[in-house]
Amino acid sequence: MTRFRLTIEYDGRPYMGWQRQAHGPSVQQAIEEAIQGITHEDVTLHAAGRTDAGVHALAMTAHVDIAKPIGAHRLMDGTNAKLRPQPIAILSAEETDEDFHARFSCVGRRYCYRIANRRAPLALDAGRAWRVPVVLYADEMNRAAQVLVGRHDFTTFRSAHCQAESPVKTLDRLTVRRLGEVIEIEAAARSFLHHQVRSMVGCLELVGRGKWTKADLKAALEAKDRAALGFNAPPDGLYFVGASYPGDEN
Repeated sequence: MTRFRLTIEYDGRPYMGWQRQAHGPSVQQAIEEAIQGITHEDVTLHAAGRTDAGVHALAMTAHVDIAKPIGAHRLMDGTNAKLRPQPIAILSAEETDEDFHARFSCVGRRYCYRIANRRAPLALDAGRAWRVPVVLYADEMNRAAQVLVGRHDFTTFRSAHCQAESPVKTLDRLTVRRLGEVIEIEAAARSFLHHQVRSMVGCLELVGRGKWTKADLKAALEAKDRAALGFNAPPDGLYFVGASYPGDEN
């Protein structure tokens, strides 16, 4: 049995999320079926994160165990061939130690949220960014974002369906910057609560348009109450950027 570490890119729009679902297609199912098509084995993929419906990934890490002798390049190329024309690509595949686990070995996860801050509709980025037509002040959003950095009870920013044992998380970084018409919000932590990033972005958008202040965001955090949340940003602009593991090169 050989364990392979995969790096995966996908457009989340056609899927119900990463995880297998009884009521619709998932990224996990699509890749597992593609691998089964070339190995003729029942396989299970384990990923660093479980993205929701409509959420994308630039470099999701996953692992899979395969009994059949197969090289990493053959696995990558064969899986990509079976996946066509679905918007999923295996960017890399490599043999790894049997004690490597894409989820439990992970020591850091990074997300990016893209806001298209413009009046015109999105011709190319529809479904890949959140269009906000009113002017947002990214500097104010970035200043306010810093109240969320650190170890906090993030109950306010936690989905009612979140299965995490504790709402306490340590947010290592939350930055907001403007690149022309695009505002990018980057978040980094060891792990996140369900909907945490989208909930934080929704509140930061309120700050950007002047409806909330930094003090309002701080009060929402300290309320530890989902009712204090502004709103959830849509999934369109959210990307899983990458996962980090002990021994990885920085």
